[in-house]
Amino acid sequence: MPEQDVNETMTSETSSQTGSSPSMKKAAVMEETPTRVVLVGAGPGPSWLLTLAGVDALNAADEVIITSPDIDLSHPEVHLRQTSRLDWDHINPADFHGRQVAIAVWGDPLMDSRAADLAGACVDLGLEVDIVPGVAARTSLPEFAGISLGSTVQLVDLVATQDAELAETGPVVMIGDADHLSVAAELAERAGRHEDEPVLVTVHAASPEQTSRSTTLGELSELARELAGTPGPVVVALGAAASPDRRNRLNWFESKPLFGWRVLVPRTKDQAGVLTSRLASHGAVPEVVPTISIEPPRTPQHFDRAITGLVEGRYRWVAFTSANAVRAVREKFTDYGLDARSFGGIQIAAVGAMTAQALRAWGLEPDLVPLGEQSAAGLSAEFPAFDELLDPMNRVLLPKADIATEVLAAGMVELGWEVEEVVAYRTVRAAPPPAETREAIKTGRFDAVVFTSSSTVRNLVGIAGKPHKLSIIAAIGPRTAETCEEHGLRVDVQAENPSAVELADALAAFALRRRAELAAKGKPTVRPTLQRRRGRPVGS
Repeated sequence: MPEQDVNETMTSETSSQTGSSPSMKKAAVMEETPTRVVLVGAGPGPSWLLTLAGVDALNAADEVIITSPDIDLSHPEVHLRQTSRLDWDHINPADFHGRQVAIAVWGDPLMDSRAADLAGACVDLGLEVDIVPGVAARTSLPEFAGISLGSTVQLVDLVATQDAELAETGPVVMIGDADHLSVAAELAERAGRHEDEPVLVTVHAASPEQTSRSTTLGELSELARELAGTPGPVVVALGAAASPDRRNRLNWFESKPLFGWRVLVPRTKDQAGVLTSRLASHGAVPEVVPTISIEPPRTPQHFDRAITGLVEGRYRWVAFTSANAVRAVREKFTDYGLDARSFGGIQIAAVGAMTAQALRAWGLEPDLVPLGEQSAAGLSAEFPAFDELLDPMNRVLLPKADIATEVLAAGMVELGWEVEEVVAYRTVRAAPPPAETREAIKTGRFDAVVFTSSSTVRNLVGIAGKPHKLSIIAAIGPRTAETCEEHGLRVDVQAENPSAVELADALAAFALRRRAELAAKGKPTVRPTLQRRRGRPVGS
């Protein structure tokens, strides 16, 4: 018997035996829904430290509880339904009944005694508990500081204990906060370590504000007074672990090309994943500001007829000029109960890498992606001419935005094709970003702005104003660069090929050149927002 039939039979029998109403049956089912609590290791530091299992657990939860302000869940693959910020004292497992709850823990869950206590309380209540291990703070924070934790290093957690006995010699790494620096100095002095011993102090560890200071044990107490009250985790390394030569070779985090750069990405969040991930890999802190909203066509009948014709095999080619066009067609297929198999026998063209990626995510491999310029003009230049002997028909479907240009269609017509252009979606200017974001754009608090199309330029200027002249402007291609210049923006960076990855890489290469030029002039190699104008930081 099919599963649905079995379920219906069981429901019918239960109802006849108990005489319960449908609403009562629904309540009984809800009461039987198991409560599942998942403790997820999140961090420390950037969201890309989340494990794949952690991402899955967060996405599956009805609610995510964030237990520390230092937890970053802005991962492009994390899509949260409901979040709340609670400290450990205000989490009540009895409130979780009938829900799937994920609790984001800073670091590795069971290395935090509070997380272990909560897990035990959940078990005592009969709740289902899972643990998703994360990256442990006590080992990862020194790595962010470029400190090698060899087998001989003594690792001390100053938060857990402040009366540890340090070894008289050998490398030591202590982790705490700025107020523990004086304790670290006292422990080292008590162990009889030499005052000239090298010390490396890293504040704001594993964050875009991370800064490392080299000093000596004799000067550590003075540095402790200077840094008192500084927020965030602090790592203190003594001995060989703090050796300047060794640390300079392993300084992988602070030496990233875009380390600490605040980069504005005018793009919708679901389209910005590749770009923001690549920027973050170079050390940047991307901030997405939507400039457009994607809406269905005002009159969808033409689009509906085109989809019907596609299924019936009325077209030789379908040419996609954007990921939004792919998304619009895919959503229409879903509405009709269709899938990618309906493209059988039809050749597919994609204007560039991002559009091709959207197609592959749908299970479609494009037959043509331009090798040269990844634009409508580039696709037109590489599109094949109609051949009566090889092509069974000469029709091409071109789903597009309402504001798309006719460059591609005109080129195809010259090649002998009959092009049917259809509006698959409309681009509508998004609402202005929050006031603090608009102020940051205008006053130069963004180190860089990356534009991925001409429309993002026009719309950002329209809803938020022009970026400050000291913000670095990066454009994905020549047409976007032209639009920037039309709006009075100086273009500093342009991708060699118009793709999100190459745009991020071009900005990183620019930052390296800029750093070298500043160093050659004997100037501080600070990021653009820290450059001084008339003796004051930009935006102050």
